[in-house]
Amino acid sequence: MFLSIQLGLLNLLPLPVLDGGHLFFFAIETITRRPVSIKVRTWAEQAGFVMLISLMLLVTLNDIQSLWDIPGLLAKIRSHF
Repeated sequence: MFLSIQLGLLNLLPLPVLDGGHLFFFAIETITRRPVSIKVRTWAEQAGFVMLISLMLLVTLNDIQSLWDIPGLLAKIRSHF
């Protein structure tokens, strides 16, 4: 259940690729009373996608580093030479 709550909150981030981004654009359209241009929406979705993939890579690399202790492993390898 905790994982579901975390995924739900992550999905509400105001990144254009996620549902929170769609809600953000709906809010902008409500305030300005006109739709956001396709060019701006496309640019924002591409930037949001890059940010989301970057976040996923950062978390994955952090997990790998914490599981395998990369600096300690490199120190052990260097000590043999």
